[in-house]
Amino acid sequence: MHIGFLGLGNMGAPMARNLLKAGHQLTVFDLSAAAVSSLVEAGAHSAASPAVLAQADVELIITMLPAAAHVKSVYLGEDGLLAHVRPGVTLIDSSTIDPLSAREVASAARQHGNPMLDAPVSGGTGGAAAGTLTFMVGGDVADFDRTQPILAAMGKNIVHCGDAGNGQVAKVANNMLLGISMIGVAEAMALGVALGMDAKVLAGIINTSSGRCWSSEVYNPFPGVLENVPAARGYSGGFGSDLMLKDLGLASEAAKQVRQPVILGALAQQLYQTFSAQGNGGLDFSAIINLYRKDAEA
Repeated sequence: MHIGFLGLGNMGAPMARNLLKAGHQLTVFDLSAAAVSSLVEAGAHSAASPAVLAQADVELIITMLPAAAHVKSVYLGEDGLLAHVRPGVTLIDSSTIDPLSAREVASAARQHGNPMLDAPVSGGTGGAAAGTLTFMVGGDVADFDRTQPILAAMGKNIVHCGDAGNGQVAKVANNMLLGISMIGVAEAMALGVALGMDAKVLAGIINTSSGRCWSSEVYNPFPGVLENVPAARGYSGGFGSDLMLKDLGLASEAAKQVRQPVILGALAQQLYQTFSAQGNGGLDFSAIINLYRKDAEA
């Protein structure tokens, strides 16, 4: 299949490469000339703009963009995709944005005659490179069924979440819970160690008791507990604190729109905002434990 791909950042580039590996023809666009050049060397064709890409003979277009403002500009702008793409071309947005923005863009796409799915991902850059991402997909079930083989070239778990925007609902709800649970594990681990407990022993007890969760068992934030996690390498790599802050902000904003209280989510957002303001936004989100550890480096 001839696929257009816009957005070749840390997530988009490896996703696009996996489409090439699966035998698809790719036309790509990104504001970074280096990112485009790298994909061209791997076998893709380049487009000079979203409009040029939309006018190419593509059967499907995938976008992976930083925020809702970028998604709206690329799709709804005067020189954006919907102004130039022919009706019938399927559109998939894998950006992480708020559900109402996703529904607004999907509605505009439908009015233009283009099926559209929101398909945010979970799994990080490692999952993007390995092709093991989880896709949370919102949109018409027939469109989901038809595009599932394409998504399967980039991911391992492809889940239909319901109507347009529900992929984003699943993403923001899950990541809000992840941020909250990481803070809870950080507090518990820091308290136990401050009271004289060995971190590994404490983690072992938590992970065989009622406090067990993904943040404690798979991604423990205390250094020395696990290997091959950001806490073992100075909190480099992984899922950045500023990215977690962004997702918590999306959850908070979406909650306001439907007047749904997210008390712990709002508190988590404030804690990550504080952590980011201290210059730690580039560290993995598990580094939030340094707000609690008395022995952590300033």
